[in-house]
Amino acid sequence: MANIMRTTATAMALALTTTAAMAQDVTLRVHHFMSEVSGLHADLLVPFKEDIEAASDGRIEVELYASMALGGGPADLYDQAADGAVDIILTLPGYTAGRFNRTEVFELPFLMDDTVAGSKAFYDLVEAELQDDEYDETHILAAWVHSRGHLHAEEPIRTLEDLSGREMRGPTRVVTDLLGELGAIPVGMPLPAIPENLSKGVISGAALPWEITPSIRLAEMVTNHTVIEEGPALYTATFILAMNIDAYDDMPDDLRTILDEHTGKAMSETAGAVMRNRDQIGRDAAEGNTFIELDEAELARWVEAAQPVYGRWVERAADEGFDGEAAIDQARALIEENK
Repeated sequence: MANIMRTTATAMALALTTTAAMAQDVTLRVHHFMSEVSGLHADLLVPFKEDIEAASDGRIEVELYASMALGGGPADLYDQAADGAVDIILTLPGYTAGRFNRTEVFELPFLMDDTVAGSKAFYDLVEAELQDDEYDETHILAAWVHSRGHLHAEEPIRTLEDLSGREMRGPTRVVTDLLGELGAIPVGMPLPAIPENLSKGVISGAALPWEITPSIRLAEMVTNHTVIEEGPALYTATFILAMNIDAYDDMPDDLRTILDEHTGKAMSETAGAVMRNRDQIGRDAAEGNTFIELDEAELARWVEAAQPVYGRWVERAADEGFDGEAAIDQARALIEENK
């Protein structure tokens, strides 16, 4: 009888332990550098939070921290996730130059012509190869590219000569390299630093997609916008949503499944669409300003001027131990496959 009672007690204890484990709650802190009115916060992260919390019946709580509210600078975000200071971060890999070299292929000039296809293609590359290589310190939940990058400046930019000697902000190493080849004086800086540096005259313009311009009220600071709306984009930049590996692995299996179902390629596609769809808001905010579209002959000059960027990137790729030409061909093929 005693043995039966002990067996029953053990079984009950195991059942209670299992039930407790299944009932475990998880809080995920998401940290990023953009404002709460930005498209990626309002149209991507807020719905992500709501969907995850609803799908888990409240067992997953998502806390969103915009504008570097938890401290540090934009370049610190990836390490914050890798080190476990926060659970999830949203950032540009390009904010830490030289660290994510294969990722840079999706930032090369005049490569991208479809934001959503490019976003799906970038995620495919991350999932197939980069997760276990460049991003092995974190678990990548989503990866995408922003929409077409344009040049926004105090004075009109109609030709390459108009860029000569202008201090222009670029977000990443590849884009600043491009600005230099186009004749500008490139200045690398993250998004939040743009308004102050424009007001102080450190820069006279910036390379940005339309989507993000309202969040920093750019159209109130500069009134000329040089745009390339058709064909390959002047440039794009890459984004990632990265999670601390231990935080991901320690989630109960059922909750991790819910997280997986709401991230991955589908979320990457959504993120690209959010950035593309928000472009019109940025354009509308600049109504009354000057829009400059390059004619065919001038655009051809810009494309030709950008070619050394490819050569230097291929050389850097060789230094890093991979075939840059093959990586470019692979990126183009992935983009076409996802159209």
